[in-house]
Amino acid sequence: MFENLTGRLGRVFDRLKGRGVLSEKDVEEALREIRVALLEADVALPVVKEFVAGVREKAVGQEVLRSITPGQMVVKIVHDRLVELLGGAGTGELVLAGSPPFVILMAGLQGSGKTTTAAKLARRLKLKEKKKVLLASLDVQRPAAQHQLEVLARQVEVASLPIVPGQPPLEIARRALETARREGYDVLILDTAGRLSIDEALMEELVRIRDLVRPHETLLVADALTGQDAVNTARIFHERVGITGIVLTRMDGDARGGAALSMRQVTGRPIRFVGTGEKLDALEPFHPERVAARILDMGDVVSLVEKAAETLDKEQAEKLAKKMVKGEFDLEDLKSQLQQLRKMGGMGGILGKLPGIQKVKKQLEEAKLDDRLLIRQMAIIDSMTPAERRNPDIINGSRRRRIAKGSGTEVSEVNRLLKQHRQMRDMMRQMRKGGGLQRLLGGRLPPGLPPGLMPR
Repeated sequence: MFENLTGRLGRVFDRLKGRGVLSEKDVEEALREIRVALLEADVALPVVKEFVAGVREKAVGQEVLRSITPGQMVVKIVHDRLVELLGGAGTGELVLAGSPPFVILMAGLQGSGKTTTAAKLARRLKLKEKKKVLLASLDVQRPAAQHQLEVLARQVEVASLPIVPGQPPLEIARRALETARREGYDVLILDTAGRLSIDEALMEELVRIRDLVRPHETLLVADALTGQDAVNTARIFHERVGITGIVLTRMDGDARGGAALSMRQVTGRPIRFVGTGEKLDALEPFHPERVAARILDMGDVVSLVEKAAETLDKEQAEKLAKKMVKGEFDLEDLKSQLQQLRKMGGMGGILGKLPGIQKVKKQLEEAKLDDRLLIRQMAIIDSMTPAERRNPDIINGSRRRRIAKGSGTEVSEVNRLLKQHRQMRDMMRQMRKGGGLQRLLGGRLPPGLPPGLMPR
């Protein structure tokens, strides 16, 4: 997300940081470019005007223009304004306070991803908050909507309200609330019906459900790819129903990101979560400070570390650590590492959170560093015999041709993988001898990645 905006802002700031002295004219030119960049990112015009005015107020002061690093000062001002625009310091996580059950009402238009998001949220609350969650579908408009939620509930291993054919939404909501209270559920998530567009019948139904269940949270689920339409939808839903937070879906497919930058300002309500993929674990809390840093290509290492802690297999990591101490690292170990990378969101998910990645984006695309590379490398390893995986040194020319044919790859790709493994194994052996990681790397990229990718 935000790739287009990040690229445009990066070029503006590179010019500013390259100058020892800034004039008001320099700042005004930069602000004009920032304004255009925000509009091209599909940020609402009133939001752009307010944002630029706020930056101008602080950026043209003598304290900035006469500072030792005026360009850096302007970047900091823009960063702070972005954080403020996105909701200020803090996190989008729900605060589950009060007497259970904690009721969450999911609202939004049809096709925005409400049902999947309800299941993702249930999974997150169950695993991270250790809550007992009940899912209930009030959608009697869309065929099989209730069955869809029932299937998703089984996949994330939470309970769903039994379906009673022909029961209207209000009765389903009443039954869900009674069930949650009687059976001691901590959280009740109600998935409501949507429409292709906002209409009076939809709003009236939502208001009646809201008044009946009195939700602690009313979350609007909006598709980030619809841009300004999503912003207008949020404004109308808030005016009519009174939302308490927003969940933006398909953020992984939105290169502009204007919806995220506009919604908080237009509704006054925080973005709680963002959907970053189709998998049921692809729901992240929205951290304004981290998102602002990503927009300015400062990276988001904190989120990367959190994702690693959440997804990496502790037992496998300890096993690998013991082998590394002995200087051992075979192709089964390499495959395990590739699998862990995919769990963390693949190459795109990891690289997107690293600082300065936009500066080498073209080189990354040319190098084809994406999930297809990981899949092909795992296919190559899968085409080897157990003996070959344990001892790659026995893989001669004929074996390489057999492995390439079995994995649907070229011999050159097999050679590249074996070289990558050999370099990693040699590195670990040198570390065992006390060479030290910093001296060993010497500022170079990890083995297996193309040269010339380090930001300058």
